[in-house]
Amino acid sequence: MKIIIETERLLIRELLPSDKEGIFHLDSDMDVHEYLGKNPIKTIEEAQNIIDFVRLQYQENGIGRWAVLLKETHEFIGWAGLKLVKEEINGHRNFYDLGYRFIKSFWQKGYGYEAAKACLDYAFNEMHLKNVYAHAMIGNEGSKRILEKIGMKNTGTFFHDKEECVWFELSKEDYLLQNQ
Repeated sequence: MKIIIETERLLIRELLPSDKEGIFHLDSDMDVHEYLGKNPIKTIEEAQNIIDFVRLQYQENGIGRWAVLLKETHEFIGWAGLKLVKEEINGHRNFYDLGYRFIKSFWQKGYGYEAAKACLDYAFNEMHLKNVYAHAMIGNEGSKRILEKIGMKNTGTFFHDKEECVWFELSKEDYLLQNQ
């Protein structure tokens, strides 16, 4: 298992076919999908398809979301990371999007912040990106709080898939100023 990022409490690595039970646990939960279109998966095959899709992104783009594990137990608790978004969202195309999703029993424990911050650090320090973007549905207070806490700037709202969302941005320049 090749670890990409290690934090105080987390190990972050590529999603593997063996993560399908964890992905199923995560993405079959209606509460997890409250701000994701309310369309949870129903089968383990759908979980495998998600992993296959992300692994294809690794091959095509060199990046995709990563599995997040508890360092102490190696338990799968969700995913976090960057992906290259090629379609247009909020007037942007071919940009790096920061995202994360965690199993409900791991919410409100600081794991989302810890993983998102580590992925943002990776984006600027290892990938040398100029900008990172993210968005969250308007009502997703937990996700918006994490993005603000890691230093991303709320630059306004827009509609995506008929839902009102908040757009966040951070430039490497602003990231470096925040982390002096």
